[in-house]
Amino acid sequence: MPQPSTHAQTARDLLDLVGGPGNVTSVAHCISRLRLGIADPGLLLGQRIADHPAVLGVVEDDTFQIVLGPAAVGPVAEAFEDLVREAGPTARGEALREANRRRNATPAKLLLRRIADVFVPLIPALIACGVIAGLGGLLNSLYLSTHWQSLSGVVPITTALSQGFMSLIAVFAGYNAAKVFGGTAVLGGAVAGIVVYPGVANVTHTLFGHLKPGQGGVLGALGAAVLCAAVERRAKRHVPEALRMLLVPTVAVAVSGLAALMVLMPLAGVVADGIGHGATWLLAHAGVGAGVVLGGTFAALVMLGLHQALIPIHATLIGQQGFSVLYPILAMAGGGQAGAAAAVYLHAKHNPDLRRVIRSALPTCVLGVAEPVIYGVTLPLVRPFVTAGIGAAIGGGLVGLFAQLGLTTGSTAIGPSGLVLLPLLDGSHGIAPAVLIYTTGWLTSALASCALTYAFGFTPAMLAALNSPPERAGT
Repeated sequence: MPQPSTHAQTARDLLDLVGGPGNVTSVAHCISRLRLGIADPGLLLGQRIADHPAVLGVVEDDTFQIVLGPAAVGPVAEAFEDLVREAGPTARGEALREANRRRNATPAKLLLRRIADVFVPLIPALIACGVIAGLGGLLNSLYLSTHWQSLSGVVPITTALSQGFMSLIAVFAGYNAAKVFGGTAVLGGAVAGIVVYPGVANVTHTLFGHLKPGQGGVLGALGAAVLCAAVERRAKRHVPEALRMLLVPTVAVAVSGLAALMVLMPLAGVVADGIGHGATWLLAHAGVGAGVVLGGTFAALVMLGLHQALIPIHATLIGQQGFSVLYPILAMAGGGQAGAAAAVYLHAKHNPDLRRVIRSALPTCVLGVAEPVIYGVTLPLVRPFVTAGIGAAIGGGLVGLFAQLGLTTGSTAIGPSGLVLLPLLDGSHGIAPAVLIYTTGWLTSALASCALTYAFGFTPAMLAALNSPPERAGT
């Protein structure tokens, strides 16, 4: 078995296998995948990429995605980008890049990509503040139960550390949104700052009556920042160059800020309230069914990249209620994938390559990143992917049942799942019940998926092919 290469060597290998630097139009990465824009897909050596010892799976979408796992993807992406930059552009490569951009620039894909570009950079801060908020909640519970006076001064500190960012998340979202949508980032932050400014309570002459600070949350900030970017781009085309520095930012902030106060904040507030009330109503009246559907289908949304559309919903719920009641249910998908991978491992006794992939991917899945298991194990085998979804639906239904009984569980941050989500949990009855409910649901997902996959995830022919010696398996 080949030894894992260094990150720099992996980057060099992959660059050759994707057709060289001239075939790469963009380089990015998420928590576990290297995302490459490819000019000419015909130059890809897909099977050789999938067979590389450092690769856990590949996904062909609007970008070519190589699953490397959370530990390797950052260093490999950095080395890969350096190699592409050192090679420099070529005329043929630039032409193919432009053709590729036009081919992939569908409205839906662009919108999802831009939503991800706005919110993904915020995830580390959300995680950090969520963990600190969880610690603060535990210390507060300890203080209330023991009246240990030394804790009385600690709780306000943890509150300040955790809530400082959350109180301004709309500003950061607006800053990123303006940049993503082609405007000046700081102008987006400026108009988004209007949303959280306490003085908006004094604004009474709007189309919808009085305003409240924070009304509309990140949705209002997004709308204002996107409008600001559009006004700025348009103003640049009509304002003389000598006056641009003075007039363009002034016009952009004035127009988009006025629109935010008069229209966007009230409308976004209605939408945000609808999201909050809708999620609460759904879990209170149809928690089991909602849990089954959300838990069972989330892995498929991840596979298609559609999960990015849920990020603003989670952010809105966290801003309103302090936690997202939907996120722990969706995280059951990771338990289902982990259980299915364990069952595949048990069946693949004579397939050392697949078992090596599972040994690498399964701990990552337990810690909250399921993509290596999805793309490297369950999805290629198809049936285990389905049984994993069924197991996740069972766990999601269980968490939904508790919510229907009044014991809601939520996440104070988005990004991690699996066991990493434990310190980020909160709920209607505090942290301890939320942790117990989530852990029970996740383990139920994993055990149900493992049992279903072991019993029904393979046909006899699949098992025979899975455990065939290399010469008979054709590898």
